[in-house]
Amino acid sequence: MVDARKPAAAGVFYPANSDQLATMLRALLEAARGAPRAAGVPARVRAIVVPHGIFGVAGSVAAAAWTLVAGPNASRIERVLVMGPAHHVPFAGIAAPFADSFSTPLGDVVVDRLAIEGVRHFPQLVVNDLPHEQEPSLEAQLPLLQMSLPGAAIIPLVVGEVSDEEGAQIVEALWDERTLVVVSTDLSRYFDAATAGRLDEATARAIERLDVAPIGEQQACGHAALRALVRVARTRGMRAVQLALGHSGSAAADQADQSDVVGFGAFGFG
Repeated sequence: MVDARKPAAAGVFYPANSDQLATMLRALLEAARGAPRAAGVPARVRAIVVPHGIFGVAGSVAAAAWTLVAGPNASRIERVLVMGPAHHVPFAGIAAPFADSFSTPLGDVVVDRLAIEGVRHFPQLVVNDLPHEQEPSLEAQLPLLQMSLPGAAIIPLVVGEVSDEEGAQIVEALWDERTLVVVSTDLSRYFDAATAGRLDEATARAIERLDVAPIGEQQACGHAALRALVRVARTRGMRAVQLALGHSGSAAADQADQSDVVGFGAFGFG
């Protein structure tokens, strides 16, 4: 058995202490469950788009999506296709890991290696641990996954430079009735709060229209994975609903820097 992929974001993006982490997650998910439900949310959510910012800043937005896949829907989900951008290792293609599991302070999450082997024939799919080693975008979703879908396996894919068609081919091949798709992406980055708000509102409308054309690097760090999801969802006749929208400057409005913010959005597809 290959060693588990060790956490790289624990203590930075989220607490490294398991008890502190579980307490934070329970509070985030409980608050999300108690918030007004967005209009038009599908009865069964088949995919979510979630931010991967620091939990204390982006956690409430992420929880708005994760809370929709827990409860009655959880029994239908056996595995989760988690896709996010490559922040540290630039490469062409989509990278799956050699690791058999990913570790967090809450324990290990098993990797569905059979699913990965099933898409090895696509030339854009590579098996390479290097893009995964320090990448926080996938890891930031795992504690929320462990709280919402305990026991689910993962197909963790870091998305590098790919065409829309190449990304969509992988999503289409892996997305079946027992699979939840999760795209981990922040929205606009390093604009002032007013500009970020305008950009992110426009991106949210594009996602709800299932329109990939306006979604580029300026709109989302995980634009390649997001475009792949939106393209497949459109082909399947699905719809997307905005669940939450915010930015890093709104987490502590009295003190946070409003001149240089990161946008966060959560969306559900069904």
